[in-house]
Amino acid sequence: MTKATPQDQKRLLDLQALDTKLDQLTHKARTLPQHARITELSGRMADLDTAIAASRTAVGDLRRELAKAESDVQQVRDRAARDQARLDSGAGSANDLQALQSELVSLGKRQGDLEEVELEVMERLEAHEGTLAELTTAHAALLNDRAAVEAERDAEIAVLTQQAQQVRAERVAMAEPLDDKLLALYDRLRGRLGGVAVAALRRGRSEGSGMPVPGTELAKIKATPEDEIVYCEDSGRILVRGEDAF
Repeated sequence: MTKATPQDQKRLLDLQALDTKLDQLTHKARTLPQHARITELSGRMADLDTAIAASRTAVGDLRRELAKAESDVQQVRDRAARDQARLDSGAGSANDLQALQSELVSLGKRQGDLEEVELEVMERLEAHEGTLAELTTAHAALLNDRAAVEAERDAEIAVLTQQAQQVRAERVAMAEPLDDKLLALYDRLRGRLGGVAVAALRRGRSEGSGMPVPGTELAKIKATPEDEIVYCEDSGRILVRGEDAF
């Protein structure tokens, strides 16, 4: 049976308190509310990234469509300008001049149709550019929000890290006098029992299980020499007996 002085057993209990505090600090750092908020903001930004990419594609397509519409209108305008110049010059036969007049009428109608197409494309482009601007602004706002939350998280973690460093220093000092075999037993139990290897026995109740120790077992523990390690039957943890154990 493993032996340890009552003082070392009490030191194990204090060591457990420090390790529990370290575990709590680690858990708190891992579960800061900022983590969930950052995940949420990142998800919303990812959705906006997808929407922005689609909007940019639509805007690019419409700009090319508008350029073609403008080119088509300009070609008709240029053709009409040339025909009008020839008509104004009076050069050519009567049939030629009549043909030019007829073509100018057709070109005028064609220009009107193309200008309607151009206007419709311009309106769609303006709408898509407005949407893209809104999406981009929203993305920038989310980026700023996330940066602010990340700064809050980092500040919280810095405080927790400093606290953990202080506790670790206390732990080193607390563990230094203890026998290596005792520490190995303690570490092995911590790994097997969810981080808690040692608990106090107070007024007949095991703080390892939270349950009263049965009378026969309690009598057995009471009869065990103080320098022998005893265990909680329910939890398997080391029970440390203090002045208020029984």
